[in-house]
Amino acid sequence: MKKQILQLAFFSFFFFLFSSLTQAQAKVSDFTANWPEWRGLYNTGAVAGGNTPIEFSETKNVKWKVEIPGKGHATPIIWGNQIIVQTAVATDKKVDLPAAAATENRMAPTQTDLIHQFTVISVDKTSGKINWQKVVREELPAERTHELGSWASNSPITDGENIYAYFGSRGLYCLDFKGNVKWERDFGQMEIVASFGEGSSPAVYKDKVFVQWDHQQKSYLYALDKKSGKEAWTAEREEITSWATPLVVEVNGKAQVITSATNKVRSYDAGTGQVIWECTGMTRNVIPNPVYADGILYLMSGFRGTAMKAIDLANAKGNITGTSAILWEYNQDTPYTPSPVLMDGKLYFLKGNNGIMTCLDAKTGKVLYSNQKLDGITNIFSSPTGNKDKIYVAATNVVNVVKAGAEFSLLAKNTLDDTFHASPVIVGNDLFLRGFKYLYCISEK
Repeated sequence: MKKQILQLAFFSFFFFLFSSLTQAQAKVSDFTANWPEWRGLYNTGAVAGGNTPIEFSETKNVKWKVEIPGKGHATPIIWGNQIIVQTAVATDKKVDLPAAAATENRMAPTQTDLIHQFTVISVDKTSGKINWQKVVREELPAERTHELGSWASNSPITDGENIYAYFGSRGLYCLDFKGNVKWERDFGQMEIVASFGEGSSPAVYKDKVFVQWDHQQKSYLYALDKKSGKEAWTAEREEITSWATPLVVEVNGKAQVITSATNKVRSYDAGTGQVIWECTGMTRNVIPNPVYADGILYLMSGFRGTAMKAIDLANAKGNITGTSAILWEYNQDTPYTPSPVLMDGKLYFLKGNNGIMTCLDAKTGKVLYSNQKLDGITNIFSSPTGNKDKIYVAATNVVNVVKAGAEFSLLAKNTLDDTFHASPVIVGNDLFLRGFKYLYCISEK
């Protein structure tokens, strides 16, 4: 009897251990099978696997295609079977404006302007059918946006529990996966340089949501409690307009919120908002996201100058300008709008807003290739996305597929009936492309 009890206890222990491990692996697998923020799970613009098609067109390897109402260049996110898309839909409602209100800060010097519905849409990942649409705000945009931009260029983010949909001057909204708004937060009205429009996206880490609020007036980094939307802390920033998204990384067991901007690059303690380190800033109009892997942070920008820095975060404390914490710099051919791809120890990026690609060894900064021209891409605002052995670059009607690695090779030039300012998204064997009009799922049938 005693032997049987021991055997039963032994079996129960290993069953419990096996079940726990299986559940843990399932949770990890579930998380890595998603695209929770606009640059992917690791904020590098890349995923490890997936057999996505090299060649596709309107008649080849399109699993489904659905029209998305309104105008928005926000990159979608994916969790489970839901694709979350943000858009701004013009209504037929007009607001009569007095002549004095038709200033240069309005989207057009007219007496009437259209009210827009700022909308979050859930699309079924398998079929392309729209699950639900939620209008979180309806109002007249109080500012202009770039002729190539939109009032829904900020991308959402999820922690797997809620959706955090950010529309800049239209606010931040926490929704559940059924489209119900749990809380909202209004930060006021941004004053963006030269009416270029807004574009920074939020970051989420543990119990906080971070918003980089850089514009021509008072700038801040906000840390909000993700359950309530209330401020955990706020850091004042001496910055002009930037569009980069804050990056949260753990260094020596401590989380840092890293912000790339013109005056300074700063790292804040995620818990308190205190500055951990800082250095000289980047160029004007900082847009590309910081990226991080293997202890090294990479920053770049490319408007009215070129700047790229690789920083050893383990040694970054205080003012690191001119110190050994900055491992290397490469101040040429850097991007203006597109963010880089960091994959398999290599850093891929585009020059300006042009279809010209460079690849560096991420650890040393050694040039593996540079000034390689993509096919049919002259002006680009989306960021490239990589997986396994391929990099996808989407622009006007064209998606180039480049072979990943130390030597440049163009694998394919694909054409579709749309223009892409949102960045490609990859989950499993599916490639998702959000255009001006349609959302595509590209997959081998």
